[in-house]
Amino acid sequence: MSLTERLGGPAARGALPGTGGPGGGAREAMARYATLPLRLFLGLTFLYAGIDKFTDAGPFSAAMSTDAMEGMLTATRDEAAAGWLAGLALDHPALFTGGIAVAELAVGAGVLLGVVTRLAAAGGALLSLSFWLTVSWPAEPYYLGQDLPYLLGFATLALAGGGPFSLGRVLTARRAQRSGRLFA
Repeated sequence: MSLTERLGGPAARGALPGTGGPGGGAREAMARYATLPLRLFLGLTFLYAGIDKFTDAGPFSAAMSTDAMEGMLTATRDEAAAGWLAGLALDHPALFTGGIAVAELAVGAGVLLGVVTRLAAAGGALLSLSFWLTVSWPAEPYYLGQDLPYLLGFATLALAGGGPFSLGRVLTARRAQRSGRLFA
């Protein structure tokens, strides 16, 4: 008998909640898939935002240059929490627009596919935080700022990970299988 069983711990009472053991059910399945809608929404949204910046129809495309970004930052720089960041972006608009587009593509693909989800979500949270501290900060009341919910959504994924239907989980399981380990 294990020490955990002697003390009446989880091993003595059966499977832990959320492990998918016997006695699971609808509630267990819902908990397992809870982050999937968030992953799909954030992944598709950021992937689309990154692609949009490289297409002619997008607001930051070559056809419209960086005027949209510069207009937003100029309008909010004096009231922004991180006005210095807005100023830096205004000094180098093409670099920032291109960098943000590439970062959005990486974050969107990572979160959507579930590859290095926590790292991609941390990157998305950092992007959303920078948007919130520059462009969305002056929104009154604060909950009308569009970047704060993205920040919290990405923070949730950074904590929870990719969950089911993630390519990262499949790759980790295959790597574990090849190495002969019992647990991934």
